[in-house]
Amino acid sequence: MPSSLTPLRPGVYAPTMTFFNPDTEDLDIPVIRKHAVRLAKAGLVGLVCMGSNGEAVHLTPQERQTVIRETRSALDEAGFQNVPVIAGASEQSIRGTIERCKECFDAGAEYALIVPPSYYRYAVGNDETLYEFFTAVADGSPIPLILYNYPGAVAGIDMDSDLIIRISQHPNIIGTKFTCANTGKLTRVARAMHAITPPSPLAPAAAAAAAVPVTKTAANHPYVAFGGIADFTLQTLASGGSAILAGGANVIPRLCVQVFNLWSAGKFQEAMETQGLLSAADWVLTKAAIPGTKSAIESYYGYGGYPRRPLARLSDAQVQAVADGIKEAMAVEQSLPDVA
Repeated sequence: MPSSLTPLRPGVYAPTMTFFNPDTEDLDIPVIRKHAVRLAKAGLVGLVCMGSNGEAVHLTPQERQTVIRETRSALDEAGFQNVPVIAGASEQSIRGTIERCKECFDAGAEYALIVPPSYYRYAVGNDETLYEFFTAVADGSPIPLILYNYPGAVAGIDMDSDLIIRISQHPNIIGTKFTCANTGKLTRVARAMHAITPPSPLAPAAAAAAAVPVTKTAANHPYVAFGGIADFTLQTLASGGSAILAGGANVIPRLCVQVFNLWSAGKFQEAMETQGLLSAADWVLTKAAIPGTKSAIESYYGYGGYPRRPLARLSDAQVQAVADGIKEAMAVEQSLPDVA
């Protein structure tokens, strides 16, 4: 366990893209660094490397470490030492996942994001096996774990709130990312685990109390309940969640932050209107997946490129459709100032 951790705060996090040379598909290190700093300047309070958006399954272990190390270095050199790096560290075995957590720690990550094992779906997709998997990994990991409930990526395995709460009693498990989009589940887990919440005029006393580490971890870290899609940022906040960790924040980070700011200021009608705009744009990006998100970054920021094969490259018409589909949201995004 590290002697000190950069605390995870309420706010917006992004699972960052991994960028490649369009001709060779080698890592494009300068662009990876540039992207991390752009997101931090926009007000994001944490970055995830080597998640599903980062194409971790397409990278070698050495490349994964390089991306983590370069992201951490770029943030530090730009003055964002307070922006923690979380790393995807999932493997199919307990032993392999622990080894990956150690590699992430060595590369500069402070937290690990872990999905359930799923290759042997019918052997491992039960509560007892999943409990053993996560608690054993937590026992052996040098950094705290964040559970990642993403049924679409793990053959439909969908942990319910009872199981998540049970697993989360482990002192080295400090949060859950809910890409299942189940706000009722998020609410139950956040309430049971006394999750940290952003300040809100709606319930300032409760928010202040929740912001204090309450229990439980070796790092004395409060529990963090992440909404996993920008599409339900406001719903996450209204459900007692802590933060949003969403791929759309790669493209429209300031708009995501604006939802948080409006909520915290008690401007709920404006927050709802902004969420509507965010949801419309995020749906365009969600349908276009990784190739579309990268094309949107290319269209509006001048970098982005393509995913590694076998993920397809969009046609010119598809690129234009994505750019047009998020045009209204991008107009607002570009009107907002950087936070840092």
